[in-house]
Amino acid sequence: MKILLVGSGGREHALAWAIAKSPRCKKLYCAPGNAGIAQQAELVNIDMMDIPALTDFAVSNKIDLVIVGPEGPLVAGLADALHEKDIDVFGPSAKAAQLEGSKGFMKDLCKKYDIPTAAYACFNDTKAAYEYLDELTARTGYPVVIKADGLAAGKGVIIAEKVSEAKEAIDDMLSGNAFGEAGAQIVIEEYLDGEEVSYFALADGKTMLPLTSAQDHKRVGEGDTGPNTGGMGAYSPARLMNAELEEKIIHRIIEPTVKAMAAEGCAFTGVLYAGLMIVNNEPLLIEYNVRFGDPECQPMMMRLQGDMVDIVQAGAQGRLSDMKGRVTWSDEPTLCVVMAANGYPGDYPKNTVIKGANAADQVDNVTVFHAGTAQGAGGELQSIGGRVLGVTASGDDLAAAQKSAYEAVDKIEWPDGFCRRDIGWRALSDEL
Repeated sequence: MKILLVGSGGREHALAWAIAKSPRCKKLYCAPGNAGIAQQAELVNIDMMDIPALTDFAVSNKIDLVIVGPEGPLVAGLADALHEKDIDVFGPSAKAAQLEGSKGFMKDLCKKYDIPTAAYACFNDTKAAYEYLDELTARTGYPVVIKADGLAAGKGVIIAEKVSEAKEAIDDMLSGNAFGEAGAQIVIEEYLDGEEVSYFALADGKTMLPLTSAQDHKRVGEGDTGPNTGGMGAYSPARLMNAELEEKIIHRIIEPTVKAMAAEGCAFTGVLYAGLMIVNNEPLLIEYNVRFGDPECQPMMMRLQGDMVDIVQAGAQGRLSDMKGRVTWSDEPTLCVVMAANGYPGDYPKNTVIKGANAADQVDNVTVFHAGTAQGAGGELQSIGGRVLGVTASGDDLAAAQKSAYEAVDKIEWPDGFCRRDIGWRALSDEL
């Protein structure tokens, strides 16, 4: 098969790494890709948001299957454009991608179909938002959660600890200062006090195939402090996950969502990534993403046992029922440490030189996945993004995986970068 992978981050490198192992992958292209993905795929210099150019490339190169990594092109309608050309694509239509593209859409779907989630309301008017804020916090107290309705690269969520912070967040979002068009509508919701878990499943419009769990580390600082990021590390499986909790997630949240989307006339094909809050062992849906997580995808792909191309093609062709029992996971836990540019998630330097990535990749049980990287004119590895490398390791237990990951991190020479040194801390403090 000839396959086109769309995207340029750590998630896409992990997908490329898994796809390239399939004997069914004759040729893998990636648009636009990064320096790491170039080891597995031929890079194509097309912006991932250039839907006409991507579609033309897929047609002219007789691509058999397109796999879309990030949410932006899906929300913009890439899957629809490819379907019009009769090209198999793994990813939802623009209408179905609203599950991530509009937090209000997702919350309204939950309300209509009794999918457990936090109390909320949506606003595009400051006065009405203030009134609901007062009403909600009179019942629940602070903190309270303020979210931009649209896509904001994982950063459009403010957890306000007091009324002044909440009103400032409302003002910043609705004025367009904070997240531009993404904040033109906001969601105000009840703060849930529990522990976050990410759960992944595939859907083909009618059938749901459970995958596995992970736990992300969203805040920039150790001990989960500081501002939200796109994710500073993850491990899989999540420490809270057990058979009882997984059954609740599948039957109360994932399956009802697949049925609801079909009933709403926007049947969902692709990855359903449920961001969950576990409160007293009960799962509540915080948000949906319509693609694999980044950095959750990296440890998940290391645990995957099965042919990624078979799995994804079955999803694209409405044959996920064929894959029941054929997707298994290694019992060895895996852990990913994200190395980011100094200053991230704020302003950060670009085009800084990174040394030692190959040496890190040679550590036993470690794979270094690239995110914001490029090859410099002299062949040196350079940083071009905020999150730059995902150092990912497996081990007999999580402590061993963590030890290997940080052993590899310490071989990387990059004065302009940093990482958290506590990825997996919740699970490891539980183990000790």
